[in-house]
Amino acid sequence: MAKGRVQPEIDIPAWLRDLPKVELHLHLEGTITPETLVVLSRRHDAEPLTLDVARELYVYDNFHAFLMTFKAVAARLQTADDYALITYEMVRELAGQGVVHAEVYISWGILLRFKPELTIEAVMDAVEEARLRAEREFGTTILWIIDAVRHFGLAEAAAVFRLAAKLMPRYPSIVGIGIGGDEAGGPAGPFREVYAEAKAAGLRLTVHAGESVGPESIWSALNIGAERIGHALTAQHDPELLEVLARRQVPLEINVTSNLRTGCCETYEAHPLREYFDGGLMVTLNSAERVHRGAAAVRVFAGADAGAGGERGGGKLSGAGAEAEASGAD
Repeated sequence: MAKGRVQPEIDIPAWLRDLPKVELHLHLEGTITPETLVVLSRRHDAEPLTLDVARELYVYDNFHAFLMTFKAVAARLQTADDYALITYEMVRELAGQGVVHAEVYISWGILLRFKPELTIEAVMDAVEEARLRAEREFGTTILWIIDAVRHFGLAEAAAVFRLAAKLMPRYPSIVGIGIGGDEAGGPAGPFREVYAEAKAAGLRLTVHAGESVGPESIWSALNIGAERIGHALTAQHDPELLEVLARRQVPLEINVTSNLRTGCCETYEAHPLREYFDGGLMVTLNSAERVHRGAAAVRVFAGADAGAGGERGGGKLSGAGAEAEASGAD
């Protein structure tokens, strides 16, 4: 009787690094590392941050503190060259993590409100030059989702979306729009008409929903036409919503590390990723922001692999991400 073959031990991190991956929920401003923050601080601050102080900014344990960290980091983006720097570094890092394609949120809402001296066109010219240069060097492709800040109100979001529609011919890498920020302070319902307007202009529709607010936020996102849902953490509390999401195969941009770091979910074991996966929902795995320590793509997949069905569940999640791309989804 022939002896059974001994299966070679799999190096999971190496396997995941080599696995072609897609990122569908990543914020450009959130990819800034402490080291790059120090570079930006030296450019602009009268008293530049030390690396230790910069790293302390990335320590938080609740959603409000995370928003304050995001604000403090984004405040150091003061020129078009700053945006070019972080774009190039983002693509280089993604390629090193085995990410072959990413659809990245860029917050025009923050630019229009806090940086009036910077025109959107100047910023986009800079990030596009950096994107194309990095794509040629590293091979990872990038598309942009234009983000409005929901708690800044409907008028400011409408200005963001209309400008995105106007500039799409100039920047074909712009493919969609979204709303992020404080869900409680900016529920999705009032955005229905501006979302319809954006869709008519050819923009794809995403909404952050069910991250820090209950499942009613996800229902509202669906009701205004969202094609993809960012986070959807609280869908787990509504069986009818889970059934709808599974039946419609609405892509969910799951961000496990982000949810843990912001305190929206307490433990890996409490995260509904496994429940969603087993229930037939279209789940995709993403890192959201690098300001979450440990949120690099390989670490995110490694942390979730066993919980996503086992037997290389990370590979199935990567395939779902490719299927849900805004550039190809119908």
